[in-house]
Amino acid sequence: SAIKSGRDVALANKESLVTGGSLVTDAVRENNVKLLPVDSEHSAIFQCLQDEYSAKSLQKILLTASGGPFFGRTRQELQNVTKDDALRHPNWSMGSKITIDSATLMNKGLEFIEAMHLYQVPPEKISIVIHRESIIHSLVEYCDNGMIAQLGAPDMRLPIQYALTWPRRTAGPADPLDLCSCGPLTFAQPDLDTFRCLDLALKAARTGGTAGAILNGANEAAVALFLEDRIGFLEIADRVALALDRVPVIQEPSMTQILEADQAAREAVLSA
Repeated sequence: SAIKSGRDVALANKESLVTGGSLVTDAVRENNVKLLPVDSEHSAIFQCLQDEYSAKSLQKILLTASGGPFFGRTRQELQNVTKDDALRHPNWSMGSKITIDSATLMNKGLEFIEAMHLYQVPPEKISIVIHRESIIHSLVEYCDNGMIAQLGAPDMRLPIQYALTWPRRTAGPADPLDLCSCGPLTFAQPDLDTFRCLDLALKAARTGGTAGAILNGANEAAVALFLEDRIGFLEIADRVALALDRVPVIQEPSMTQILEADQAAREAVLSA
């Protein structure tokens, strides 16, 4: 409805694109409006692509991830972690649901699918890199193998402001980044065996159709169970995997089929 009103939209949630990406992007195109990302990673990519000439030579998007509170741990070490452990994010202060998603790395999987729709790129043109310091918010790589990154303190006021003032930049309240005191910047590959939620999200991204709606609905239901102390941390991925196995995927779905897939995924998680 916001898009059909003819106004540009500052998008602050992943779920709209994860579940109904093609419906949203079709509406954006038909109504000739802008979809401006507020999420820090997608704002970073958006900022890196402002040069229209270079943007035509985009080769790859690199999404950075903090790795959450459990980076470097094994599945055995995560067997008995509590919700209090999972809610201790190293860099960002967020609501409980998204903080759990950051701990499982599902959050990055949702952002992966979001990037496919925002920038109209296939999954093979996106990769994820663990960057513990959350200083580089994401990068783009061009056909000449040159890269451009957006850096800043982990402060959501900058991407929010840029979405609201685009295409202008104005003075604002975001904290400045002191490169001499922020410490070394490190990078690592994500561990898909330990953090199965991310692996499931990448598979859903490649499947397409209602797979995103199934993934998201199942994850929301499983995280709610974990926050209620009804399942363990590793069971979040188990419940999501079960829903993805049980609920049939429909390609090029209608809004009704997306909502039905979401509901079926939640029911599969709750009935497991």
